[in-house]
Amino acid sequence: MPLSEYEQRVLEQMERALESDDPRLATTLQQSRRRSPLRFVLAAVGVVLGLLLLVIGAASDLTWLGVIGFALMFAGVAFVFAAPRRKGPQGTVGADGGVKPSPAAGGAGAPRQARPKNGQGFFDRLEERWDRRREQGQ
Repeated sequence: MPLSEYEQRVLEQMERALESDDPRLATTLQQSRRRSPLRFVLAAVGVVLGLLLLVIGAASDLTWLGVIGFALMFAGVAFVFAAPRRKGPQGTVGADGGVKPSPAAGGAGAPRQARPKNGQGFFDRLEERWDRRREQGQ
């Protein structure tokens, strides 16, 4: 069921608000999480080969072969779930929707940690909440 015009406008407003409030999160959410099928094939081969070595090591009393097999299986599973490495430094999404280069890339991008508009940091707000809860509990 397609969204109505009102719902589409509200969704676009929410996207713009997210981009302006937390550009790093918006950049992270816009990145595709597609992984190469080769990655899954390599991991599957590693897991199967590791399992084979583990069974052979256990059957022939070669403990070191079983340990290598287990390590290979673990490496295969970790390889599938690990995030692929980035090719270069990523930028941040600006208020206009464009990508600004990061300071590490030599551009004049946004500061590393964007400060909230009210001037308080995350830990300051957390501390205030803690103080309010303690005062209400007494």
